[in-house]
Amino acid sequence: MMQEIRVVIADDHPLYREGVARSLSDDSGIAVVGQGYDADSAVEIVERIRPDVVLLDLSMPGGGGIAALRRIMAQDAPPKVAMLTVSEEDDDVMQALKAGAVGYVLKGVGARELVAIVKDVARGQSYVSPSLAARILGAMQVGGATATADPLDDLSKREEEILRLVAAGKSNKEVGRELDLQEKTVKHYMTSILQKLHVRNRVEAAVMARDRWKK
Repeated sequence: MMQEIRVVIADDHPLYREGVARSLSDDSGIAVVGQGYDADSAVEIVERIRPDVVLLDLSMPGGGGIAALRRIMAQDAPPKVAMLTVSEEDDDVMQALKAGAVGYVLKGVGARELVAIVKDVARGQSYVSPSLAARILGAMQVGGATATADPLDDLSKREEEILRLVAAGKSNKEVGRELDLQEKTVKHYMTSILQKLHVRNRVEAAVMARDRWKK
C-alpha cells in the first residue's frame, strides 16, 4: 500500500483554502496535514510538520508566496513546492521556478486535476499550467543564453564560509556550531545564498560550490 502524500496548503482566503483541503482530502492517497494563511505561518508549519508537498498562494501577506518559497527552500531537505495562484504573469512564473517551485498551477484548476498534479509533484515531476508552459519555456531558453557572470562572486565572505561548510555536507545546525552562529541566522544566510546563486535548494548550491571550488 502506497504511503499517503502529506500536504500543506497556504492561502490567505480561508474559504478557498478549506475547499482545496477538502478536495485533496477526499482522495485516499492524500492527507492535508497543515494550513497556513501568510508567508510566516507557511514557513513555520512546513518546518515543523515536514510535509511531502506544499501548495503556496503567490499573493499572501507577510512578503508573499515567493518569499515564503525561498525560506522553505533554505530549510534542510525541503519539500516539493507548487504555487497555486491566479497570476498568469511571466515574471511571477519565472521567479517561482527560479526560487525552487516544481509546479505553477492556476486557480481555475478542477479538483480531480489538482489531485493528479499533487501526486505527480510528490513523485518528482514538474508541472506548469498548459496555458503558460510554452510561453515560459521560450522565455527560459532566451534568458539562459545571456547568463555568463559567476554568481558565486556575489557572495559575502560570511556567505562563502557557510556555503563551503554546506558543500562539505554539514547541516544548518552543524554550520552554526562551527561558526558560532544561531541555526536561525544560518537559515537567513542560506536564503540569501540561494537567491544570489539563482538555485532552488541547498543541494544545488552545494553542487555549484563544489564544482567551482574543487581546486
